[in-house]
Amino acid sequence: DAPIADMAVKLTERAMEAIGGMKRFVKSGDVVWVKPNIAWDRTPEQAANTNPDVVKTLVRLCYEAGAKTVKVGDNPCNDAAKSYPNSGIEAAAKEVGAEIVYLDRRRFREMEIGGPALKTIPVYPEIIESDLVINVPVVKHHSATTVTLCMKNYMGVVENRRKFHQDLPGTIRDITAFMKPRLCVLDAMRILTANGPTGGNLADVKQVNLVAAGVDIVALDA
Repeated sequence: DAPIADMAVKLTERAMEAIGGMKRFVKSGDVVWVKPNIAWDRTPEQAANTNPDVVKTLVRLCYEAGAKTVKVGDNPCNDAAKSYPNSGIEAAAKEVGAEIVYLDRRRFREMEIGGPALKTIPVYPEIIESDLVINVPVVKHHSATTVTLCMKNYMGVVENRRKFHQDLPGTIRDITAFMKPRLCVLDAMRILTANGPTGGNLADVKQVNLVAAGVDIVALDA
């Protein structure tokens, strides 16, 4: 609805201004990958995916800062052909010129992660090759980790996530270190308070009207 959409835009702009603006991160000619949570075939009101207006605002700010291309994509748990449009993110990001990328499973490449818990895993090369990755998760409850926030959102850059479930804290730490976070924007416009990460019941959704941006992923998650 319009009021929450307008608020999401304003709060995202204010959060970015507060940390020095998008030009601090995006140089002229950059290729930027905006990485929301688009894991689930859910509507924006169900709060299982990142708010589409937060994503749309970040894409616009990247272009205003001089980006050549802004790509938006995730490796969803549900079918991408449903998750992308039903999340509202595909249409919203396209409106401001984003390139929507459906991750091709054949293109993932085994990469050296080099962590104690995660030695190697298939990662989507196009994400790693971008000049900047903006990590844009939604705040929500998670049955296995209590919450899912910035660090856990990096699970959407890999394939073969079974490896993660052998040691979630260790593997999430290792993929975070591998990704070398530079900018995270945490969407808490609507949050999922129970039955995450999939949600579905509007009774579990709380409207908080908060967007936080930062360069310290540990501080944001804390």
